[in-house]
Amino acid sequence: MSMPPPPGQYPVNLDIAYPESSSRILAVFSIPFFLIRLVLLIPAMICIYFVHIAAFFVVWIAFWAVTFTGHYPRGMFDFVTGSLRWNTRITAYLYGLTDQYPPFRLRA
Repeated sequence: MSMPPPPGQYPVNLDIAYPESSSRILAVFSIPFFLIRLVLLIPAMICIYFVHIAAFFVVWIAFWAVTFTGHYPRGMFDFVTGSLRWNTRITAYLYGLTDQYPPFRLRA
């Protein structure tokens, strides 16, 4: 049985800063099933849907690249991690972890 790496050496880290203050109005209107936040996220969800379709094909092509070359192409890696980063920002906004609307970009 192998031991997991120490916490500072994980390949992926998720850091969400604790907000000093949150929007009370947005919180009150978000109580019934995240309705307000969900409606606000419709454009981002449409875009991320198509980005995830593209990421599926990029991962499939990267699988074959890794099989034959032994390494993951940097551009493909950046695209896939960017799509996951964007999806995490959307989810954090939906669950009220942040009041900042997720930007439409793959970079941090």
